[in-house]
Amino acid sequence: MIDEKILNDLKKAEEELNDIDKALSSGDIDSNQIKELSKKRNTISDVVGYFIRYKEIQASIEENIELLAEEDFKELAQEEIDSLNQELILVIDKIKEEAKPVDPLDSKDVILEIRAGAGGDEAALFASDLLRMYMRCAERKGWKTEIINKNDIGLGGIKEAIISITGKKIYGYMKFESGVHRVQRVPETETSGRVHTSTATVAVLPEADEVEIEINEKDLRIDTYRASGAGGQHVNKTDSAVRITHIPSGIVVQNQDEKSQNKNKQRAMKVLRAKILKIEQEKQFENMSQTRKALVGGGDRSEKIRTYNFPQGRISDHRINLTLHKVDEILDGNLDDLNIELSKNYLKEASGIN
Repeated sequence: MIDEKILNDLKKAEEELNDIDKALSSGDIDSNQIKELSKKRNTISDVVGYFIRYKEIQASIEENIELLAEEDFKELAQEEIDSLNQELILVIDKIKEEAKPVDPLDSKDVILEIRAGAGGDEAALFASDLLRMYMRCAERKGWKTEIINKNDIGLGGIKEAIISITGKKIYGYMKFESGVHRVQRVPETETSGRVHTSTATVAVLPEADEVEIEINEKDLRIDTYRASGAGGQHVNKTDSAVRITHIPSGIVVQNQDEKSQNKNKQRAMKVLRAKILKIEQEKQFENMSQTRKALVGGGDRSEKIRTYNFPQGRISDHRINLTLHKVDEILDGNLDDLNIELSKNYLKEASGIN
C-alpha cells in the first residue's frame, strides 16, 4: 500500500494540478507564466493521473465487497475484486516510481551535441547514425526537435550537430547518453570486409532559462562573419553567422543555420546558457560517487560508455555491464530497454543502496 506521507503529497499534487488548469484557462496570465505553469503541469500530471485511478479502483473494490453479501452477485464480484487488485498493484508501483527522489534537472529540456571522433569518414557516418537515433527516439516519445547547428561533410556523414529537444522529462531520460559511443562495423567503402572501429562523442546539456543563468553582456565577445557551406547565394553575401565567446569561462559557441543574424544569436545564446549551467552542475557532482557521476554524464567525454557491434548485432553499455542483441532496434530510436537499466542503477546509487 501507499504510506500516509505519499498520500498527502498526492492530494496536494492533485489540488495543485487543478489550480494550474484553472489558471491556464483563465486568460489572465502572460506567456512566461503559461510556459512555467505548463512545465509544472507536465511534471505532476502523470502521478496525479495514477492517483486518480488509484482512488477509482479503491472505490470499485469497496462497491464489489458489498456485493459479496448477495449470493447472485458473489462470484462476479469476487472476480472483479481480483482483477481490480491486480490493477491496483500496478498503479501503486507506478505511483512509487514517480515518488522516488529525482535529479532536480530531470524535467528540463535539453541541448544535445554530437561530434564525430576517431575514424575519419566512418566516424562522421556514425555520428549521423546517432543523430538519427536521437531524432527517432524523440519522435517515438512525442518530443519536439530543432536542429540548432549541423555540419555536413558529404556521404551522409556529419562532423557535428547540435539539436534542441523539448517535451516532458527529457533530461531525466537523456542524461545517460553523455560520453563516447563506439561503433564496430564494416564500412560500405571497405572492400576487404575488415571491421573498423570509430567513435563519436555525445553531450547532453539541460537547457537553462534566462532567469537561471544570468549572463553579463560585458562578459561576451560577439563576432559576426559570413556563413559557409550549403545555403545558396545568401550564405556568401551577408555576415549572418554569429560566434559568441564567454570570456570568464572561455566557452565559444556559434551558429550559422539561420539567415537572420538575430536568430543565430538567440540560438547561440541558448547553447551558451546550457553550457554554463552544465559547468555549475559539474561542480555539484564533485560530492557524488564516481559511478553516479558517470551515469549522469558529468562531462567526461573521454569515457567510453557504449559499443555498437554490428557483426554480432549487439550493443554493450560498459557502465552497467549490460549487453542487448538489438542494435538495429536501438539505432532506430528505441532506447527504453537501455534507459530502464541505467535508471535503476542511477536510483540505486542515488539512494545509497548497494
